[in-house]
Amino acid sequence: MSENKKNFFEDVYEVVKLIPKGRVTSYGAIASYLGSKGSARMVGWALIASHSFTKIPAHRVVNRNGMLTGKQHFDAPNAMQERLEQEGVQVENEKVVDFERLFWDPAKELL
Repeated sequence: MSENKKNFFEDVYEVVKLIPKGRVTSYGAIASYLGSKGSARMVGWALIASHSFTKIPAHRVVNRNGMLTGKQHFDAPNAMQERLEQEGVQVENEKVVDFERLFWDPAKELL
């Protein structure tokens, strides 16, 4: 893995660790905050890699519409939804209910 990619992944992890319990953000919001608008997919790759070696609350990162698109990368089929629900986030049909209200934007929150 290139040093640049490794640093980006570490930057992603640092942002994800700051998402408050009961809130969610998107891959694109993280990429934008890190100055890499258009790199949402790379944020997803970072989160997939995080499952194998560290405790990153990746379950709090969803797609731009609030869908649990990363759920297949968790240890059980419903693990992402269960973790969100444990934090008080309601999920229906693999989508965060009241997504706009629960959305945590690092560009606004981490001034």
